[in-house]
Amino acid sequence: MKGRNGGKIKIGVCVMEKKVSCSPMEQILERLRAFGEFEIIIFGDKVILEDPIESWPLCDCLIAFYSAGYPLEKAEKYAALRRPFIVNELAPQYLLHDRNKVYEQLKLFGVPVPTYAVVRREYPNQELNYFVEQDDFIEIHGIRFCKPFVEKPIDDDWRQLVHPLNPAGLVPAKREALSSCIRWKFRVQGPEWRQIRPPGDDHNIMIYYPSSAGGGMKELFRKVGNRSSEFYPDVRKVRRDGSYIYEEFMPTGGTDVKVYTVGPGYAHAEARKSPVVDGVVMRNSNGKEVRYPVLLTPTEKQIARSVCQAFRQAVCGFDLLRCDLGEARSYVCDVNGWSFVKSSYKYYDDAACILRKMFLYEKAPHISSTIPTSLPWKISEPAQPSVAVRGRERGTVGISRQSEELRCVIAVIRHGDRTPKQKVKLKVTEEKLLKLMLKYNGGKAHAEAKLKSALQLQDLLDATRILVPCARSGRESDSDAEVEHAEKLRQVRAVLEEGGHFSGIYRKVQLKPSNWVRIPKHNGEGEEEHPVEALMVLKYGGVLTHAGRKQAEELGRYFRNHMYPSEGPGLLRLHSTYRHDLKIYSSDEGRVQMSAAAFAKGLLDLEGELTPILVSLVSKDSSMLDGLEDGTFEINKAKARLHDIITSSNVANCNEHVEFPWMVDGVGVPTNAAQLLTNLAELIKEITAQVKLLSDDEDEKAAINSDSPNHPYDEAKALGKAEIDMGRISAGFPCGSESFLLMFARWRKLERDFYNERKKRFDTTQIPDIYDSCKYDLLHNPHLNLTGISDLFKVSQLLADGVIPNEYGINPKQKLKIGSKIAHRLLGKILIDLHNTRREVTSATAESNTYHDPTTMSSAKRKERCYYEEVRSECFERPISNKKSIDLDDSHKETKYCLDPKYANVIEPERRVRTRLYFTSESHIHSLMNVLRYCNLDETLDGEESLVCQSALDRLFRTRELDYMSYIVLRMFENTEVSLEDPKRFRVEMTFSRGADISSLESEAKASLLPADHTMQIMEPERLQEVGSYMTLEKFDKMTRPFAMPAEDFPPATPPQTLSVRFCKDIELQGGILQHKSDMLSGMPKRKTKKLQE
Repeated sequence: MKGRNGGKIKIGVCVMEKKVSCSPMEQILERLRAFGEFEIIIFGDKVILEDPIESWPLCDCLIAFYSAGYPLEKAEKYAALRRPFIVNELAPQYLLHDRNKVYEQLKLFGVPVPTYAVVRREYPNQELNYFVEQDDFIEIHGIRFCKPFVEKPIDDDWRQLVHPLNPAGLVPAKREALSSCIRWKFRVQGPEWRQIRPPGDDHNIMIYYPSSAGGGMKELFRKVGNRSSEFYPDVRKVRRDGSYIYEEFMPTGGTDVKVYTVGPGYAHAEARKSPVVDGVVMRNSNGKEVRYPVLLTPTEKQIARSVCQAFRQAVCGFDLLRCDLGEARSYVCDVNGWSFVKSSYKYYDDAACILRKMFLYEKAPHISSTIPTSLPWKISEPAQPSVAVRGRERGTVGISRQSEELRCVIAVIRHGDRTPKQKVKLKVTEEKLLKLMLKYNGGKAHAEAKLKSALQLQDLLDATRILVPCARSGRESDSDAEVEHAEKLRQVRAVLEEGGHFSGIYRKVQLKPSNWVRIPKHNGEGEEEHPVEALMVLKYGGVLTHAGRKQAEELGRYFRNHMYPSEGPGLLRLHSTYRHDLKIYSSDEGRVQMSAAAFAKGLLDLEGELTPILVSLVSKDSSMLDGLEDGTFEINKAKARLHDIITSSNVANCNEHVEFPWMVDGVGVPTNAAQLLTNLAELIKEITAQVKLLSDDEDEKAAINSDSPNHPYDEAKALGKAEIDMGRISAGFPCGSESFLLMFARWRKLERDFYNERKKRFDTTQIPDIYDSCKYDLLHNPHLNLTGISDLFKVSQLLADGVIPNEYGINPKQKLKIGSKIAHRLLGKILIDLHNTRREVTSATAESNTYHDPTTMSSAKRKERCYYEEVRSECFERPISNKKSIDLDDSHKETKYCLDPKYANVIEPERRVRTRLYFTSESHIHSLMNVLRYCNLDETLDGEESLVCQSALDRLFRTRELDYMSYIVLRMFENTEVSLEDPKRFRVEMTFSRGADISSLESEAKASLLPADHTMQIMEPERLQEVGSYMTLEKFDKMTRPFAMPAEDFPPATPPQTLSVRFCKDIELQGGILQHKSDMLSGMPKRKTKKLQE
């Protein structure tokens, strides 16, 4: 073999010594030496930094790449002088330190990138007419970025300032600006200039969160100890001290993917926990960050090829974001240049073989580059876990059959403990409020105004502060209507000032014009209508309490320890090795979203605040988990019939003995319901009167302190506090942020709405709200010592136990009809989840059986196929099939992370568990449960047994309510001892929990028996099937499919409506644009040697 001087091929390693001595580089260079065809020449720091290029060693092939302190321009001159084959082109490496140019280059080569815009400043805090910042969005050149969005440092003059390492190249104006800002590239040190890390390497990246998720900012930085990010809840404004690139935040399910190329045909990918979740770095016993190899899709492999070609970097690392924005897609958010995988012997083997082939192709094409059957080095692979470890990993709680594997967990979960939901309606005629309405409805006389942002709500708060004082006027001349109006305005003011009940995802104010007069137009030409009255509708409350957060987090921990393999590392082991396919969905309600985030925190053992967890891991799907769909009409019919049953003297189920008591209309309604209504009304009056006294006392104190400053509206309190405020409680105030005024308004409204004195009529639809409010005060405000609250709880509970279940149907057939209307989309998604799991498992099993079948392929043949398919043909470009890959979930596409078994040091890498968590409200829990237990009553399933066994039906009949954090769980197991075609291959198990245990509230409400932290424990799950019974997937499908939305009817998910353009236009990828690819690399030396992109 002939090199430059007839000997071995000389490979020059012209990089900083710190990079040469790192383990991956040493491992690969050692393998190249072992081939016996190459001489490795290490230049060293002294040569690179001090010696002239003319005295640098001669070489045939050059490995050179930028790192801190590296003289890239000097290396360019050496390459131009000696003209060796260069693995990574030098000139394009300047682009890698400018994020804007990186994105431009990626778009030019058709690589998808996040939607982004650039803000450039000549000096800190420079005002720019094209940049606008509001509470929950920014606008750059008219393009709006809604929070959450990402802010990254950028500078378009890095090469101009850094390339000539000479401060004389800096213009005076730039020097003055730079000296006042620590985040720019240079700092003044007396008369000298010191080089700072270029912005492309600046990892102080910020993520700004919307007020709907609690607001705040998370800073991402290079790992320090076990931290990679920190959350700052009070930071909401973007930085203005430099130039930045802004891009939309990509939801990735809490996982980042790092891709490493070795030539355009080879890409190795590893996934890790994203720093945006909780900022805690997962490390192994050696202190290294835990990463696991994952498989790339065909599209992602093409992306890797394009990145490699776009920057002419054969060995290159880049960051890939796999996200669900309508459908699963991948985007490149950063390109790092020369990067190696850490601690992967298989990768080191592959990289050495591919680099060898590159060098031989360039300098000795007559030499065969075929990979030898036996590689010339001996590297011991890490020891595999013992059989005992394998057994521990396989153990699963609740599996009595040793041959079964848990494959899928599906849970539908109600939100945690919340504050009572409230609504205020009042007609307003005040000019200030009418002007406010016109300000935010576009000046249209008949248009409704919705006030949502902090700025809008601050305007409303300012107006109410002027219109009504904190304290009551007490004027005897005021009419009842005037007093009532003033009281409601005071309530509006109190709600806004409390903040905790009325901002972020809990706020909603509507102003609807209701009366108009005609006035002359401003120009004097004719008349126009002008509103003189409007209806104000204010909704507040329903906030997840500190107890609700704790309930959700504890339930997540329970799931982690009991629903999955519990011996050994269990779920966390599965999740960290990317064999746990987790997706979390939530309705649009704030309490449901935060419950989902708190649950995820407990499930995955995360740390920190809920806002980053919510944004990173929870997907909203209001169409599946919100609202009553088409069930409203039937529900209203059920409520009307229920009203008649409650108020009549003959309750339907009073003196009849039936075999199945739950088949009777209005089952659960107490026989003395009519008398209980009267008792309930009297008890509510007593509570309201007591709270009024507390409110009046608070009012007097407010009058005394009327000169105190008005604090601005604070939406940071939107999500309440994570811990109980013992200071407020010890001071005698209500729990949380509710004032006595709002507490009084809550009870007074219930009193008036429940019983109409004039019509002498009860509104039985108010019973659930009364029970809810009473239960809240009994749990959270026992220190107020309200007389009669325990009696009120008992009476309201008796009525609520009959009313709430029957609102979703007064008999099983109506329950089934309403349930199928409300939960049909959710049930359809559950069936998709189950069938996708079966198809995925079946496909993997069949492929594994074929691959390992000794009759079809010998071990030698398999070894040969391994290297020839994975390495030999991957060095240079191969045709890419245009055939679209088939997603198992075509109707509801989701991002999937699959462990790469070739590189993973994991026992049973093919073992996967799919988890789908659906967080919703009470209506969907009742609806789904009703479908499961009554589905056999449908005419199409006549003669079939219920999915729920008789004993479970009895327990459900005796279940009083499905309280906070109640849930239904479906687990699917695979019996690996029967054939794939056998219906018993897959078994479905159903369990449910009643949710919060309220037994402590039923014990005469003694304060000593109530939980000190106001948190009711969650009840253990109960079986819906007999022990030892076997329900196949086919059986479950047959019984539930008539009530589920068909897969083909699922509309495609719609991405968030933030920005319409996500990719560069297709025309940019055609024809003439390819001619200009090299123009982006202007000034870069052209070489006559073969390029990697050819």
